[in-house]
Amino acid sequence: MELTVIKVKGLRFRWKRMLNYQSIIRQMPFFLFLALLAVVYIYNGHNADKLSRHIVKTTKELKELQYEYKTVKGEVLFKSKQSELVKAVEPLGLKELIESPVVLTGSSKPNN
Repeated sequence: MELTVIKVKGLRFRWKRMLNYQSIIRQMPFFLFLALLAVVYIYNGHNADKLSRHIVKTTKELKELQYEYKTVKGEVLFKSKQSELVKAVEPLGLKELIESPVVLTGSSKPNN
C-alpha cells in the first residue's frame, strides 16, 4: 500500500513538472506542427469532396452528351435513306431518276 502511494505522488509530481512553462515552450514547435497537419488534413478533405462533386457533374454531362449524340445520329441515319431524301427534295422540284443516266461520249475537239 505504501508503494502505491509513492507511485501516485511521483505521478502527480511528474505531471506538474511536465506542465510547467518551460516544458510547454519547448513543446511549442511540435504543437504548431500538429496544428499544421490538422489544417492540411482538413484542406485535403475539402479538396477531395470538391473533386468528387466535379467528377459526378462531369459524368452527368457526359451521359447527356452521349444520349444527344445517339439521338442525332439516329435522325441523320433515318434522313439519309433514299426514300427520305426523295421526300425532302420534292418541294424543290427535284425528282428521282427513273431511267438510267446517259453517258455522253465524243471528241474533245470541236468541229469547225
